[in-house]
Amino acid sequence: MISKLEKKPERTEPSIITIGTFDGVHIGHQKIINRLVETGKENGLKSIVLTFFPHPRMVLQPDYNLKLLHSIDERQMLLTQYGVDEIIIKPFTKAFANLSAEAYVKNILVDELNAQHIIIGYDHHFGKNRSANIEDMRAFGKKYDFQIDEISAQDIQDVAVSSTKIRQALVDGDIETTNAYLGYSYFITGTVIKGKGVGKTIQFPTANISVESSYKLIPKNGVYVVASKWDGEVYYGMMNIGTNPTFDEKKQSIEVYFFNFEGNLYGKLLQIDILHRLRDEHKFSSVEALQSQLKKDQENAIHFIRTRYE
Repeated sequence: MISKLEKKPERTEPSIITIGTFDGVHIGHQKIINRLVETGKENGLKSIVLTFFPHPRMVLQPDYNLKLLHSIDERQMLLTQYGVDEIIIKPFTKAFANLSAEAYVKNILVDELNAQHIIIGYDHHFGKNRSANIEDMRAFGKKYDFQIDEISAQDIQDVAVSSTKIRQALVDGDIETTNAYLGYSYFITGTVIKGKGVGKTIQFPTANISVESSYKLIPKNGVYVVASKWDGEVYYGMMNIGTNPTFDEKKQSIEVYFFNFEGNLYGKLLQIDILHRLRDEHKFSSVEALQSQLKKDQENAIHFIRTRYE
């Protein structure tokens, strides 16, 4: 179940809560969420993930132009896979950011969410100017009668993963590191739109993908091996992210050529899983040279797929 704390809801049943932005829902996040669900079941508590949107930095540092690993819809989809009873999205505003630490704890965690148990990291900060820390949360726990489960520095260091590291790997085009840290393949969700039809003229018809969320982090320009599920079937292909320099285009586009697919995808919403990076984007001396390279790319992509997925 997914909720939004926009209006004050009725008090929920006794709950166990973990709190964070959870951008990427990477293997470190998964460890926390699994602990949340297991502890909730052991103690008869409703498991809740409390997350925020927009990302706090987008509100407090709008000039930073932060890119996120996932849109809020993608984050919801990922979080629901781990058996959490409820995902609550708290709209992050300047007014919310100005709440005192105690007002945040009492009004939201205690009064609205009926927190009996909270799982947070040793480095968790909250309240106005992020002035409160886990020791303050322990003090509030004693005052308002809830238990604190600390995720220790050792637990976090054992995983050695962060959303920041994953973002940098994507900027560098390092898909192997990205997917290892996520525990699944990084993906792009977008609608298939009409392009200029250049792919058809060179025997590589592509689906042009439009990503709605402007804050979604798109990997480094280049050619990638991808997969997408449609009508219960998995289709493999290769994707180009870039400006099509051979045709002197300037605007970045995302185009996917699916192997052995026939049909009309216009207007369809697709999830494109990124499996491997083949090469940088290049400007070729002729269309024939581009075609020759694309054939090599396809051979390399099929070899990768056969060795890893078949």
